[in-house]
Amino acid sequence: MNNKIIHKLEPVTLVGGGAVGKDDLQLALDIAPTCVAADSGADVALAAGVELSAVIGDMDSISEAARRRIPSSKFHRIPEQMSTDFDKALRHIETSLVLAVGFMGRRVDHQLASLHTLVMRPDRPCLILSDRDVIFLCPRVFELDVSAGTRVSLFPMGEVHGRSEGLEWPIDGLTFSPTGTSGTSNRATGDLVLEVDAPSLLCILPRELIRPVAQKLVALPEHARWPARAERYKDPPPSL
Repeated sequence: MNNKIIHKLEPVTLVGGGAVGKDDLQLALDIAPTCVAADSGADVALAAGVELSAVIGDMDSISEAARRRIPSSKFHRIPEQMSTDFDKALRHIETSLVLAVGFMGRRVDHQLASLHTLVMRPDRPCLILSDRDVIFLCPRVFELDVSAGTRVSLFPMGEVHGRSEGLEWPIDGLTFSPTGTSGTSNRATGDLVLEVDAPSLLCILPRELIRPVAQKLVALPEHARWPARAERYKDPPPSL
């Protein structure tokens, strides 16, 4: 598909209708100043006084009050029901990085769906902010300067192998799998290097690392990026 709604070189903030801490949105906007809402995320943005560039989704949960306040030209309805609003928005945003807030907390099924979307859209660089963590799909190669003792959690969403530097418990030679080994609550011994062979490993780091992680994801060299998976949804161009 080539019907992207948002085209930006700089990172974009994407707001969902889930739990949003009082500092979450401003923290995201400081890094990614363009703001897009996924369906009822529009209510969250409006309540915070944030101007929206677009609202994307099936529009089944946005309030009528929000509809009245947002120009109709900014609504982009994606009617298919096989994907979440997070997926709908992510696949229609062309940018160096999507910084997602409001996609964790509250309902566990929504959280799981958000993590699933990260794995199903490996070509869409995305960093999810939660109350304690930042979560992203590990690129082919990822390097980050961190202090010894920093929590580094690695969770597989499919079978994946890799190697590491700077971990107390290295991942070299391990087979990660949702039904086998995971790597939660590991610790850094110094600067971190991860290399993986499949777009299936979630990296979960402390929230205070949001800026350096975002910078690294934006600056990823081409050889470290994942290609798109086969397109799952043959939806028509977005409509009002």
